Amino acid sequence: MAIKKDDIIIIEPKEIYVGKKDALVTLMEFGEYENEECARANEIVKQLLDEYDGKIRFQFRHFPLTLIHQRSLKASEAAVAAAQEGKFCEMHNELFANRRNLGTTSLKLYSKEAGVKSKKFLDDLVNGFYGWQVQDDIKEGHNLGIKEIPAFFVNDVQVAKPTYTNLKAAIDAALKKGKRVAPAKKTAIKSKQRA
Repeated sequence: MAIKKDDIIIIEPKEIYVGKKDALVTLMEFGEYENEECARANEIVKQLLDEYDGKIRFQFRHFPLTLIHQRSLKASEAAVAAAQEGKFCEMHNELFANRRNLGTTSLKLYSKEAGVKSKKFLDDLVNGFYGWQVQDDIKEGHNLGIKEIPAFFVNDVQVAKPTYTNLKAAIDAALKKGKRVAPAKKTAIKSKQRA
């Protein structure tokens, strides 16, 4: 007997923002969760989100350096999984706080701490259910010429050296222009739900 499988919609990383959705400025980072520079950059991002509350939105795109950090790929998938329940920011910060211990079982624990309720979370990680979304981010990063992380963009313009001062200057310049970059169009990716 055949079992009917329903289609489910996956929210892509390029559609996930922290901050005001219609903000004038988009701060986008390509990074990963095991990288120390990315962890330091996350603290800068938190500071900028507080400082520019309502004026900027932040988007994290996954660019795991799997040759150096073997657990960063699954950590990225965990962040995408948490985002499906609106818990991206919470999971993102949990992953950075625990960047030295990102085993698959630990990721399940962090998901609970972030407020993720999915009973399929661990199965999805083990089976690479959100792997394509992370691979799409990696591909886009390569297409943008990213060679090292963290790599930051303010309204689609790369910031050469992503220090607090440089990012703040780029945000201020973008705010002065006053022209908002349109958010990415929602393109639903359909995937077969598990039986």
